[in-house]
Amino acid sequence: MENTGNRIVDISFEFALNVIKFTEMLEDQRIYRLADQLWRSGTSIGANIEEAQCAETRLDFIHKLKIAAKECEETSYWLKICRRHERYPFDESLWQQNEEIKRILSAIIGTSRRRLNNRNRKQ
Repeated sequence: MENTGNRIVDISFEFALNVIKFTEMLEDQRIYRLADQLWRSGTSIGANIEEAQCAETRLDFIHKLKIAAKECEETSYWLKICRRHERYPFDESLWQQNEEIKRILSAIIGTSRRRLNNRNRKQ
């Protein structure tokens, strides 16, 4: 993997690759609908994080990361279905990666909001 030096960008990209591998396995088992939903939400996380890197304003940056956080929540939902369904495979490491991305996004969003609020108060 090409390391960008930006932790959230790097881990979300790796996560997307792992989601693709997992959803290909689901498709091999003919679990198409869930595979498609998981592929969409799981790869969208990194795409929105990547887009946030070129945000026009801090508010735009926060907005893009909040979309990524929402996609993390959707991804959690599809993974929970896999965990609970007796005939679906489940990947614990994928779950843990998603949880880590959620924690990092929450911290970045919180810090960015505080900085935005502090800047607005000074003006």
